[in-house]
Amino acid sequence: MTKEKIFQMDFAKVYPLLVAKAEKKSRTRGEVEEVTCWLTGYSREELRELEQSSVSYGDFFRLAPAPNPERKQITGSVCGVKVETIEDPLMQEIRYLDKLVDELAKGKPLEKILRRSVRKSSLKESKISRTS
Repeated sequence: MTKEKIFQMDFAKVYPLLVAKAEKKSRTRGEVEEVTCWLTGYSREELRELEQSSVSYGDFFRLAPAPNPERKQITGSVCGVKVETIEDPLMQEIRYLDKLVDELAKGKPLEKILRRSVRKSSLKESKISRTS
């Protein structure tokens, strides 16, 4: 499939496929929504509205209200291509979501998928308290 085709496909046709992929592996629609909201800044309500609209998959990402700056931490391969090396910014956004759904389907904990970690300041404080 060419880049142009995926960019032009309806979000309403693509997104349910991502949900189905996760559900086949005993994950939930809510978890897919959570990673999608984390990545794009859309609310769950906005996702549901977009599923009922004719917005293209490309425009879904182009119009994302608040792309998460932490998304750049997403690494690994999707369809044999490392997401961090994808040069086309729009295709990279699409592959970020693919990668997050892949991680869900593989059973990875949601906290790890969303790159939630201890803040650096907390780490520094714990090191200081151990040396004191």
